Amino acid sequence: MRIGYGWDSHEFKPGIPLKIGGVTLPHDQGLAGHSDGDVLLHALTDALLGAVAAGDIGGYFPPADPRWKGADSAVFLREAMEQVKRAGYSVVNVDSTLILAAPKIGPHAAKIREHVAGLMGIDARAVSVKAKTPEGMGTDHAAIAHAVVLLEGR
Repeated sequence: MRIGYGWDSHEFKPGIPLKIGGVTLPHDQGLAGHSDGDVLLHALTDALLGAVAAGDIGGYFPPADPRWKGADSAVFLREAMEQVKRAGYSVVNVDSTLILAAPKIGPHAAKIREHVAGLMGIDARAVSVKAKTPEGMGTDHAAIAHAVVLLEGR
């Protein structure tokens, strides 16, 4: 068995869509990043890569590389899943926590869980998506994601 942990953060920026877990959410701002800024998929990518000691997201998709400008973060997650498979493991479950002031994640959590599960090829019941507000942390203009994955040998 292997455990991987990842986290990511991006600031909110007007004029771009907000994507979390590969799902576009209704909000007046999106997350600024070199790719689509999807903090959840970025945290999951790093958790998966870390679990099999395969580096990190920046090693595969450097922010200075123009190929990844505006890229769909599902591409990153797919590569991490390929590294997990090559290492002889499969995903048992995922636990994640989002920290952001708005929008509320609760109404969208089931859709995010299902989408993430589909991208990872696992049952949605093996994916947890929780959210907290950043009370007193001074990060009201950013979104943060923490993710943990459990892998087992195939």
